[in-house]
Formats: sequence, structure tokens, C-alpha cells
Amino acid sequence: MTGYLTTHVLDTARGCPAKGLKIDLYRLDGLERLHLGTHVTNDDGRTDAPILPKEAFRAGIYELMFHVGPYLDATGAGPESPRFLDIVPLRFGMSAASHYHVPLLLSPFGYSTYRGS
Repeated sequence: MTGYLTTHVLDTARGCPAKGLKIDLYRLDGLERLHLGTHVTNDDGRTDAPILPKEAFRAGIYELMFHVGPYLDATGAGPESPRFLDIVPLRFGMSAASHYHVPLLLSPFGYSTYRGS
């Protein structure tokens, strides 16, 4: 099996998928940080295709940057300046050629993640 990466974002404060949230994906190689792409979540809080498809997969260290500030602004979450959460970075390793699913559970003042299936 060839590896690939998927993600989704759930707004736990509102109890719904986080639609329209921008996500950047990077691969870290030593001191180099290579931008691999930008995606936006759909109505289901997922990207329309794997965020890292099978043909681009390779083991290594990756980082997802979830741009939650603009999403929270768009939902009308209590305004504050600066926002407590603006960009949520998740750095993780992928060592095996398998499916990695790294979701984000989000609220205006906290988040969590895990390796899903």
C-alpha cells in the first residue's frame, strides 16, 4: 500500500464541520520547510482530495497549518484582538506507507488532534 494523508476539521463549539477553513501542508527536511499545497475544507470539513496524495507520499516530518482565525471570524465567534487561536500548527511524522488521517477538533479557545483512521 502506498501512503497518503487526509484531514478534517470539526468545530466542537458549534457542533458541526468547519467549512471554508484554509490548510497549508509542509514537509520538513532538515532546516528546509517545503510548501506542498494549500487546501480549503468543504461542507463536510474535509478536503475534496487527500491533502497529500499517494503519488506524492514519502516518509518524513510534516506540518499542517490550520488557519483558524479567519474561520472563527466568519462564524461570528466572539471577536477579540488578537485572537487566542489564529494559526494552529501540527507537526507530525509519517514513517510507514499507509493512510494517515490527522483531524483537528476546534473551538475558539482550544483544540485537539489524534491519528485517526
